[in-house]
Amino acid sequence: MAYQTLQQEYLQIPVVTRAYTTACVLTTAAVQLEIITPFQLYFNPDLILKNYQVWRLFTNFLFFGPVGFNFLFNMIFLYRYCRMLEEGSFRGRTADFVFMFLFGGLLMTIFGIFVSLVFLGQAFTIMLVYIWSRRNPNVRMNFFGLLNFQAPFLPWVLMGFSLLLGNSIIVDLLGIAVGHVYYFLEDVFPNQPGGGRWLRTPSIIKMLFDTPEEDANYNPLPEDRPGGFAWGEGQRLGG
Repeated sequence: MAYQTLQQEYLQIPVVTRAYTTACVLTTAAVQLEIITPFQLYFNPDLILKNYQVWRLFTNFLFFGPVGFNFLFNMIFLYRYCRMLEEGSFRGRTADFVFMFLFGGLLMTIFGIFVSLVFLGQAFTIMLVYIWSRRNPNVRMNFFGLLNFQAPFLPWVLMGFSLLLGNSIIVDLLGIAVGHVYYFLEDVFPNQPGGGRWLRTPSIIKMLFDTPEEDANYNPLPEDRPGGFAWGEGQRLGG
């Protein structure tokens, strides 16, 4: 019974969120069990171009370090904000969500070359948080019960938290930068005088990922509970 309940809950997770978080957890488990090593996963342009190890373009987004506080913290934020985006502003638009993944990953990979980052998963998580926060500007957040602020400040609060933990903020800045490029091109520029939509999901992606109308009784994760935990709970202003 418990297994069936767990399986049902797992299958209710939107497909892109389910696939990405599962890949991250399985990759970390494989490293912990010493089936593979981080040296087989990290981003290395020379090995990709000269040795044709193209999997590194993808695996560097799947490893968040050994199991510990940093891993759990990143997994919680990845799962929550990826799911809220997929069930919120990307609901019924799986192809567009996949295209956002591909666009963000490509841009992050290009930028990553110049800042010498070997794992980009944490930056990708910050990108998702940034896009969600800009699309939900009226949500008030509570971080660890210490800070109250509106959603657009969340990526910067996370960057400050990384700084307190002694981590490099280059990762956070990269995620914020890529997230802002996507947000500007998708949400801001098309609404400007003389603007237009530069980001268009290719038809091949739409054909592969867009699905018929979903069950009207499906109950998505509410966007007005952004963190689900003490460091990410919030409420909409005026709600």
